[in-house]
Amino acid sequence: MHKADPAPHPQRVRAGLIGRGIGLSRTPAMQEAGGRACGLDYSYQLLDFDDPEYAGSSLSEIVEWAEEQGFAGVNITFPFKIEVIQLLDSLSENARAVGAVNTVVFKDARRYGHNTDLWGFAESFRRGMEGAALDQVLLLGAGGAGGAVSHALLSLGVGTLWIYDKEPQRAGDLAESLEARFGMGRARSAASPQDVAFGLTGIVNATPVGMRKMPGSPFPKDLLRSDLWVADIVYFPLETELLAAARAAGCRVLSGAGMAVFQAVRAFELFTGEKADPDHLRKTFESLGP
Repeated sequence: MHKADPAPHPQRVRAGLIGRGIGLSRTPAMQEAGGRACGLDYSYQLLDFDDPEYAGSSLSEIVEWAEEQGFAGVNITFPFKIEVIQLLDSLSENARAVGAVNTVVFKDARRYGHNTDLWGFAESFRRGMEGAALDQVLLLGAGGAGGAVSHALLSLGVGTLWIYDKEPQRAGDLAESLEARFGMGRARSAASPQDVAFGLTGIVNATPVGMRKMPGSPFPKDLLRSDLWVADIVYFPLETELLAAARAAGCRVLSGAGMAVFQAVRAFELFTGEKADPDHLRKTFESLGP
């Protein structure tokens, strides 16, 4: 019986990342390395609103431009993960639950919103924080990334998730939506990090504080204790001010590298239909320096 020839790879796949202050992002290198490994002619472009070329544009204009240029899709990062939803035709289950989108796929003249941050953080945590105490965890940031991380943490078994955001209403709204999904008492808003610091077993930073363009620590460094674990989703730099202080205090730490790699794995599959090798993408990530 004649065996059908496999379908040829697309001649060219284009994708990109939309955000602010993303000039140091390692996503293009990871995505293009994944493309080469699959035999694709794959290019991945940064669309940085801090770049003068895009500074005067709206999010709607950039999304529309990428679609018109034949992009397979775009990743979305700070500060557009919630704003982009109004520009889309449909949302995946994860994106709808989280209320934020970090991956948009263009297909059949429609825009599909996905959230790969949720799985990306969960997979990174499972591999890098095995056995960590999950009794009382503080999440810093209730924005688009915080929404994904909060769902991941409660899915991983966190007992009580405290949420602090500089906008108290946003923290309260997120806690309420999480309780509707995971049960009463599982998520609560915190008036300040100091108010809940004493009983914590872990801390996760899901704010942009710690990025090179937004230096600082979102948690008081003098309240870090050696029995805490500390995770950060920021990955440029990998050693944020918070992680450096936590390491010095004897805490177990988890950088943003794992989440960056695993969310990229899922996004690559959505853009190309091909499977990406997480180890290959991680090696590419690590080759770009500390």
